[in-house]
Amino acid sequence: MTSLRYGWTTGACATAATKAAYTALLTGEFPDPVEITLPRGRRPAFALAVEELADGAATAGIVKDAGDDPDVTHGALVRSTVRLGAPGTGVRFVAGPGVGTVTRPGLPLEVGEPAINPVPRRMMREVLGDADAVVEISVDGGEELARRTWNPRLGILGGLSILGTTGVVVPYSCSAWIDSIRRGVDVARAAGRTHVAGATGSTSERVVAELHGLPEDALLDMGDFAGAVLKYLRRHPVPRLTIAGGVGKLAKLAAGHLDLHSGRSQVDFALLAGLVGEPETAARVRASNTALEALRVCTEAGLPLGGLIAARAREVALEVLRGAPVEVDVVVIDRAGTIVGRAGGAPQG
Repeated sequence: MTSLRYGWTTGACATAATKAAYTALLTGEFPDPVEITLPRGRRPAFALAVEELADGAATAGIVKDAGDDPDVTHGALVRSTVRLGAPGTGVRFVAGPGVGTVTRPGLPLEVGEPAINPVPRRMMREVLGDADAVVEISVDGGEELARRTWNPRLGILGGLSILGTTGVVVPYSCSAWIDSIRRGVDVARAAGRTHVAGATGSTSERVVAELHGLPEDALLDMGDFAGAVLKYLRRHPVPRLTIAGGVGKLAKLAAGHLDLHSGRSQVDFALLAGLVGEPETAARVRASNTALEALRVCTEAGLPLGGLIAARAREVALEVLRGAPVEVDVVVIDRAGTIVGRAGGAPQG
């Protein structure tokens, strides 16, 4: 099997483009390829897709290569335009077209700042040295791409974020998703939210938002990463957490799996049979092909499998939280979005 190919973050691309533009501003020539040093010592070289030098400004552009990771910004053109600033002003960052602006507290940037994260800022300052410069980062089509990310929910408006802590995109590491979960918790806490919800998909998110009347900034894009939500809340508690999802996903959580992806965990039908207890129905559950089939079997037998899954999933969540001051309730739905089980919080009606 061929190993998956690593890629480069938007932060690494922006840094390389900034170095190339600044060099051209000083010398009249763009280095191509342009090499940078990443935080952990790697020294990748980037080919330039754009070179523009005019009117006291230099612009360099690099096409982002995310390797074999299914990254929404793969193939995006990241541009950096550098102009010299007034003496003593240092480096100032500006959001160009396609780069967002922070509009809510709770992120690692002040409200009103361009969404260029701290590590990419540090990397760009390092390649600029002691320069007084204005650095404008833009991403072609970034505003449209940002609609496919969590930026609007996090209060980053107008485009993408320039991200990365190592400069390297590890294929299928899902680090960007997990980082978005953490930033979602930070934003909810900064907004004073006392109740947040993590849902496995859009249907369960809609159901739980309507059930509890939760605003958008209280909804965490959990997806398959239940463990990421619970572990971050363990360190940064919010008084109440609702976990919502389909019967199959939450059956995995009930079995102790914290990554609910189909390629990384499977439904444990023996566990579900054990929850049911009644011998004849339990045997049919154990022989089921899907969690939904097991649910149907139990519904026909008048047994509350959804509620049993919710209760066990809640126990697992509390175990992961390790006594953190977070109340947990769990909501299990079927494919139609009907609630088929609840545990914790308000009693079932």
